[in-house]
Amino acid sequence: MDYSEFIKQFAQHPSYRSPRGNELNARSWQTEAPLRMLLNNLDSEVAENPAELIVYGGTGQAARDPESVRRIIRTLLTLEETRSLLIQSGKPVGIIRSHAQAPRVLIANSNLVPAWADWENFNRLRKKGLIMFGQMTAGSWIYIGTQGILQGTYETFAACGEKYFNGNTHGKLLVSGGLGGMGGAQPLAATMAGYTFLGVDVDRERIRKRLQTGYIDRMTESYEEAMKLINHYREKRETRSVGLVGNIVDVLDMLRKDNIIPDVLTDQTSAHDPLNGYIPQGLTLQQAADLRKSSPTEYRSLALKSMARQIGIMLEMRKRGSVVFDYGNNLREFARQGGEKDAFSYRGFVPEFIRPLFCQGKGPFRWVALSGNPEDIRITDQALMEAFPQNKNLLKWLESAEVKVRYQGLPARICWLGMDEREKAGIIFNDLVKLGKVGAPIVIGRDHLDCGSVASPNRETEAMADGSDAISDWPLLNLMANTCGGATWVSFHHGGGVGIGYSQHAGMVVVADGTQRAAACLKRVLYNDPALGIYRHADAGYREAVDNIDFFNLNY
Repeated sequence: MDYSEFIKQFAQHPSYRSPRGNELNARSWQTEAPLRMLLNNLDSEVAENPAELIVYGGTGQAARDPESVRRIIRTLLTLEETRSLLIQSGKPVGIIRSHAQAPRVLIANSNLVPAWADWENFNRLRKKGLIMFGQMTAGSWIYIGTQGILQGTYETFAACGEKYFNGNTHGKLLVSGGLGGMGGAQPLAATMAGYTFLGVDVDRERIRKRLQTGYIDRMTESYEEAMKLINHYREKRETRSVGLVGNIVDVLDMLRKDNIIPDVLTDQTSAHDPLNGYIPQGLTLQQAADLRKSSPTEYRSLALKSMARQIGIMLEMRKRGSVVFDYGNNLREFARQGGEKDAFSYRGFVPEFIRPLFCQGKGPFRWVALSGNPEDIRITDQALMEAFPQNKNLLKWLESAEVKVRYQGLPARICWLGMDEREKAGIIFNDLVKLGKVGAPIVIGRDHLDCGSVASPNRETEAMADGSDAISDWPLLNLMANTCGGATWVSFHHGGGVGIGYSQHAGMVVVADGTQRAAACLKRVLYNDPALGIYRHADAGYREAVDNIDFFNLNY
C-alpha cells in the first residue's frame, strides 16, 4: 500500500486506526510495529482526545501535530533495517545510520535542562511549537488504554488491603478522584481487590467511557444517589463501583459533613499539571477552559489553592481513620505550594506498597497482538499460565483479566513479571509467532513506571533508603542498556506522572516476530531491563535486592 492510500485508510486526522492482520505495510515488522502502535495510541478507543493528539494524562501526546504524524508514517513505511528514525518531542527530525539489531526509532520527549525544567518554561516553548508533553507511554507509543495501569493499581489496592485490613476488603469503601486514562483503572482494580469504590470526576465523558468499557459499574450526577448505591453495596458487601460526576473537593467536603469516612482515600486527578490537568473547585469544565485561556496565572493559583483544600480534607479524614496514600500525581507538592504545610505527612504508594516488588525486578510487563485478534491474547495468557504455574498471583490475575478486561484498540494484556520471568515470556511469545500459533508478531513493552527506569522523588523513588531519590543516572543507564540490547524502539522522557521538573524516565519496546534476530534481542532486552531495577535497589541498600543479585547471578 502506498503512502497516500495508507493515510486515507488509517490516518485521516482525527480518525486514526492501526492496521490489523499479518500483511506488512512497512518493510519489516521492526518498523511496522511502531507504526501500528503510534496509530493505536491515537485510536479514539484508546486516546482521550485524538483531535489534539492527546492520549492521556491531561496533555500527554503521541506526536506534536498532525503533520508530524504524517511524516512519521511516511518514514516508517520505507525505513531500512540499517537506519533509525529520530523523534524530538513528537516531531521526526532525522534518520541516522545504525544496524539491523539497533532500535528503529529513538524518542526524546519533553526534556529540558534542569534550570529551565518547570511548567512556565515548558508552556512557553510549547506555544512556540518546539516541544510537547509525552507523559510516559503516550509519546513512546505503548499505551494500551486504561488496562495499562490496571494490574499495578490492583497490586497497590490489594497490598493496602493486606497491610491495613488483613486482606479483608469486602465492605471497605475506597474513594478517589480522577477517572481519566490512568485513574479510570481504579474502579475495576478496586472491585477486583474486593472493595466498594466511589470515584469522582468533573468530566462526565471520562466516566461514561469507563462505563462503556466495563471499568465502572454505575454512573450518576447525584451525590445522594451515589451514596445510596454505595451504602447498599457496603451493607451487602458487594464489590461494586460508582462514578460520580462532580469535583472531588466538593464531594470530600460532603462526605466529611455527612460523617462518611472512607476506609481508603487516594487521588488520581491530573494534578501533575495545575494549568491543563486539574480542575479547581468552583469551576465547571467550560469555565475552567475559558479561564485557562484568559488568565492562566489566576487559573494556576486557583488550582493550587483547591489542591491545598483537598489535601486538608484528606488529612482530616486520615485523623478520623482513613488509610490515605498518594497515588503519584504530585498532588502533595502542588498542595504544599497552595498553602497546605502538612501535605507530605503521608507517603506515596511506592514506598507504602510497591518497592518490595521493585527489589525483585518486578514491574508492568505489557504486550499487544498486532494481528488485532483477541484470540492471540487468550493464547498468550494460556502460555504464561502454563509457564509459571507456581505464580498464583499471576494465574489469578490472568484468569480474572480474561473475563473482566475489555480491549481498547489492538488487543493487549498486562501483568507484573520480574527477573527471569520477562525473558522467559518473551521467548515463549517469539516461539508462538514462529510456529504460527498466533496471527502476527507481538509487541512487548511496559510502563515507564518500572523498577529501574524512573527517577521521581515524589513517586517511584520517594524515600529511597540511601537518600538517592533525585538521582536520574538510573533511567539514563536503563535507556542505554536497552538501546545496546536491541529494543525495537526506546524513549527518554521528562515529567511523566508528576509533571515537568519532577521526573525523568525511560521506556522500551521490543518486537517478537518469530525470527532468530528477535530471539537474540528479546534475551538481551528482557534481561537488561529488570536487572537495572535490582541493581538500582541493591545499590540503595535494600536487603532483598542485594540478595537477588546473588539469586539471579547478577554479580559483577
